[in-house]
Amino acid sequence: MRILLVYPEFPDTFWSFKHALKFVSKKAAFPPLGLITVAAMLPVEWEKKLIDMSIKYLKDEDLVWADYVFISAMSIQRESVKTIIARCKKMGVKMVAGGPLFTAWSEQFDDVDYLVLNEAEITLPLFLEDLEKGQTKHIYTSTEWADIKKSPVPLWELIDMSKYASMNIQYSRGCPFNCEFCDIITLFGRAPRIKDKEQILLELEALYSAGWRQSVFFVDDNFIGNKEIIKNEVLPALIDWMEKKGYPFNFLTESSINLADDEKLMNLMVKAGFNMVFIGIESPNEESLIECNKYQNKNRDLLACINKCQRAGLEVQGGFIVGFDNDPDSIFETLIKFIQESGVITAMVGLLNAPRGTKLYQRLTKEGRILNGMTGDNTDFSINFIPKMDHKLLIEGYTKVLGTIYEPKYYYARVMRFFKEYNTMQQRTKVNMNFSNLIALFKSIFRLGIIGKERVYYWRLFFWTLFKRPRLFPLAITYSIYGYHFRKIFERETLYAR
Repeated sequence: MRILLVYPEFPDTFWSFKHALKFVSKKAAFPPLGLITVAAMLPVEWEKKLIDMSIKYLKDEDLVWADYVFISAMSIQRESVKTIIARCKKMGVKMVAGGPLFTAWSEQFDDVDYLVLNEAEITLPLFLEDLEKGQTKHIYTSTEWADIKKSPVPLWELIDMSKYASMNIQYSRGCPFNCEFCDIITLFGRAPRIKDKEQILLELEALYSAGWRQSVFFVDDNFIGNKEIIKNEVLPALIDWMEKKGYPFNFLTESSINLADDEKLMNLMVKAGFNMVFIGIESPNEESLIECNKYQNKNRDLLACINKCQRAGLEVQGGFIVGFDNDPDSIFETLIKFIQESGVITAMVGLLNAPRGTKLYQRLTKEGRILNGMTGDNTDFSINFIPKMDHKLLIEGYTKVLGTIYEPKYYYARVMRFFKEYNTMQQRTKVNMNFSNLIALFKSIFRLGIIGKERVYYWRLFFWTLFKRPRLFPLAITYSIYGYHFRKIFERETLYAR
């Protein structure tokens, strides 16, 4: 059997980092972890090829070669998915599809031959068994949760690592919290399911053996969902492995804000090589947090929590949302002030949307406020329900927030604030000054320091870090490049919104 695994093109968005990747001559931020894990579940004797359409064009001869095309996608890749399906049908090649997009909207993809939905560890073996018998069905689904301890090591040999900025692995699925707008518990449940430490080390060893020496993203939606096992088993094992290997990686992940409550946990993460964590802050407005069941964020000083993480050596990337029913008209100014004072450099501010299957979607459907399917893009000015706030006022306020926080004056001010809080003393990972990083430095000097509108702020940060905190100089260049990407996205989306 010849299997072609196809990952649809990831569009130019806030999280694509497309404009930043050009500086380091990379094509995509992360490889398709789901597909290369599925590939490892297929019979060993089958031939397998993978095409990530953000990296490589899908040719007709690729489709002719394949007996089956396996597709996995998220909502934001919907348009690329439509193109792939149309081409497969035209070429007469059978399709097998799964992942979040198909699981949430399966009824919209009747033209896909086989829908293998929910978690592949459960549904893919059922499909493969029926395929061998010649008794395949159109849809394979399950309400059970998979034991991810049985998940195989991804087939890294299917990808060209040199085309990506970071690799990724998964330690857990599920989140113990119950935020109204989040579909993670719909997809993966509330009880975090975890891999054991031996399995994680095996996956890291596979990356190490493949020659990878840069960042690794733990894709867990809440890495600290089971804090005791993380502290007592996983992190000590990671620390020991990283020390023996000479700290070849730096790690980033996602977490809930209660990470800041546990100093020991933060210190262990930093010692293990973590230097970045994405946290859903959502809103500085307490009533909005209550509205969306974000109880882990209420009754706490959010700014102090962010600063605790930064002082421990963890950069906080923050997710923020406007458009809650309880957002006052003043929320936009309040949010700008909060973001600037927090020193959160990567501040992803999005309009509230209601993913299908969430409690928010169910509530808004009952209230007759759902409009259409969401795009999956966090910052494209779209909203799939009728907000309580006047729509024009919401869009104008949202535009002001983005226009302010990504403006060089304010963006670079946050970088400086973060650098003054950030503790790098515990960081063990090495700065890999390879050829692509040197090229990125020279590109940034030209594009940002010479012809860019931010050149005054760029050079101020450049020389301040070079002479005052030279350990932070590589980060200064990185964040300058990030800022360029964020501004390009905002400028494009603002143009489209008009």
